[in-house]
Formats: sequence, structure tokens, C-alpha cells
Amino acid sequence: MNLTGKILIAMIAAVVLGSITQQLLQNPDLNSTLHYVLNDLLSQGLFLLGGKLFVASLKVLVVPLVFVSLVCGVCHLRDQSSLGWLSGKTIALYLITTGVAISLALLLATLFRPGEGVNMALDAEFKPPVAMPLIDVLVNIFPTNPIAAMAQGNMLQVIVFALLIGVAIGRSGDHGERIGAHFNDWNEVLMKLVTMLMQFAPYGVFCLLFTLFAQQGIGKVGDLLVYMLTVIGALLIHGFVVYPLILKGLSGLSPWMFLRKMRNAQLFAFSTASSTATVPVTLRTVEERMGVKNRVASFAVPLGATINMDGTAIMQGVATVFIAQAFQLDLSMTDYLLVIMTAMLASIGTAGVPGVGLVTLALVLQQVGLPLEGIALIIGVDRILDMMRTAVNITGDSMVSVVVAKSENAIDLDTFNNPKAGEQA
Repeated sequence: MNLTGKILIAMIAAVVLGSITQQLLQNPDLNSTLHYVLNDLLSQGLFLLGGKLFVASLKVLVVPLVFVSLVCGVCHLRDQSSLGWLSGKTIALYLITTGVAISLALLLATLFRPGEGVNMALDAEFKPPVAMPLIDVLVNIFPTNPIAAMAQGNMLQVIVFALLIGVAIGRSGDHGERIGAHFNDWNEVLMKLVTMLMQFAPYGVFCLLFTLFAQQGIGKVGDLLVYMLTVIGALLIHGFVVYPLILKGLSGLSPWMFLRKMRNAQLFAFSTASSTATVPVTLRTVEERMGVKNRVASFAVPLGATINMDGTAIMQGVATVFIAQAFQLDLSMTDYLLVIMTAMLASIGTAGVPGVGLVTLALVLQQVGLPLEGIALIIGVDRILDMMRTAVNITGDSMVSVVVAKSENAIDLDTFNNPKAGEQA
């Protein structure tokens, strides 16, 4: 059985067993010993530890892999003046797809009206942090202490520093060539480490999902079913219709082959609910399975994990309309435009970690004058939706990487068209 099949079995088993465990824990007649085993030992102990270790193993690779890979890609550019054009196309595509995502979400939410008839009794409270001024967001892109940026996992600052180092190495003649070769060796070692870690993916996925469903169950699915279906519908349309159309239209490559090769990375993203933690897997998929050259993949993938939050934008669009309808408030066309612009700007610099969409949603609601208390309505089901939108996010990162690589003649078409390329048993 290949890796995809193993991960799928682990996911299904975790959801079923986790949900059964959650139901048993709610039974007041449950034997105390069995309650201890199910709760303290499994959902709060062994599997919680296994899931945390798996995510930590992924995250420990993110900063060194992004830094080393991006330095390699930039320092070996024959024409470094093309870096500006490459980055411009990448950022433009990310902004376009995010705009399409939020517009699609607003359209579906307006059509299906998920907030109508919702009980407004709030059983939770959400206190958003103070919004950072836009000028501070832009200033914080540039590092003052690159070591601190790496320690804190500030990916935009790490990307900027790696770009500067790569450009300097590329212009340093023989000295630069020796350093560049050293970075190439490190890049190969780190990619091999990612390959080794992927062998443990089924166990890590099982631990993560079992813990989630054992603690939370299915959540408040019944109360918010229309909201959930609207978000899921928008995510599926964006991930399996919009992305393939853009890929086919701009590159002429096969959407079916692209989606087939994205399966493992999507399952990783679904289980971790973190675009940042999935960067090593996404980068390996784009380079080794799709044939994108390192100079494009090393820039587009980590940048996308930082600024390309299409799945999050979809949630924000549907949630904004949902909260407005639940509070029986009307949104004007100006409000809809504000939602689109704010959601796009809020995605820039947003950390790719679980639950961050609720923080940026507060910024969107503030712009259109909706009560922030409405966020409490969707907290119960957001963790499940967060996993799905993360899978959409990394699919968008990969699609943009392939499109930009095709436009730059930086993709091996034989690798892309070979269904077995880079595949793991």
C-alpha cells in the first residue's frame, strides 16, 4: 500500500475511534477505570503526545528548509534581475486567487443564507487582539535581527533575509560558488530528512485526529450545518474547480495530474491544520513530484504559506455574511467590497498556524461594523473547517508555483507528466 492509502486509513480510523471515545466519555455510567484509560491515557496522554511530537518534527524543519532552499534557488539564478519579475508574478497570482476565493464565499453565503434562523444565545466569548496598523505590518516584513526572526518563526523576515543572502552569494564569484555548493549539500540533506519523516505520517495523522475527535467529537455540526456546508462547498469549488481552471488556462498542464500528486500534501495539511508546518511536505511535492525547479519552488511555497490564505478568506467571507444574517443586519455593496479588501490584506503576514483565521476574522468584522461576539457562534466547528481550508491553502501554493515555473521555463515536464515521479511506497 502506498503512503496515501496508509494516511487515509489512519484518518478514517482516527475519526471513527475518536468519535466513539468522545461519546463514551460523556456517558455518566462509564466505569472509572475505562474513563481513565480513554481520557487521561489516550486522548490526553499517549496520542496527544504522539500528535504534538509529529507536528513539532514538521515545524523544526520549516525555518532551516525554507532558508537553505531559498538561498540555493536565488544564488544559482543566472540572471538575478529576473528575481523581481518572478516575485511580482507570484504575489500577483496569490492576490488574484485570494480575491476570487473571498468573492466566491460571499456569493455562496448570500445565496444559501446560512445565518437565517440561528439561535443567538452565545455560550462563549471571543476577545480579539488589538489590530496591528498596516504600516507596522509592512515594516515588520524586513528583519532587524535575522536570528530572532528564525527563532520566532517569522517567515516573511526569514524569506527576505534568505533573498538578500542568496543575491550576495550569487554576486561573490568563486567565494560565492563555494558557499553555494555548501548550501546545495544542506538542501539535499534536509529534503532527505523530509522523506524520512513522511514514513511516520500515518501514525502522526492518527494521533492528531484521534485526539481532536476524542476531545471535541463532531462539534456543533447540527446547529451550524448550513454554515458548515456553505464553507465546505466554497472550499471544494475553489480547490477542485477554480485552481484547475487557472492551472489549465495559464500553463496548459493537466489539472488531473496536479491534483493526483497533491493528495499526500493535502492529507498532511488536513491533519496538522497548519500551512507552515506543512511547508516541508509541500516543497518536496512541488519539487520532486511536479518537477518545479528549486529557484521557483523555494520562493513561491514558503511565501504562499505566509500570504496566500484562500481557505481562510473563504471562511471569513461566509462567516461575515453568516454573522450579519444571524444578527439580522444588512450589508451594503460597499461593505462587501470592504470585506474583500480587508480579507486580502489580513492574509498578508498571517501566521500559518491552527485557528489564526478567527483572529483575522475579527479584523474583517470590525471594518464592516459587525459584533465581534458573533465569532463565538462558530468556534465550536471552526477546528474541523480549519483542517479543510488548510488543505486548500497549500493546494493554492502549489498551483501558483507550477504556473510561475511554467512561465519561467523552470519546470521539468517529464517529471510533471509522470504519475510515479517522486512517489513513495
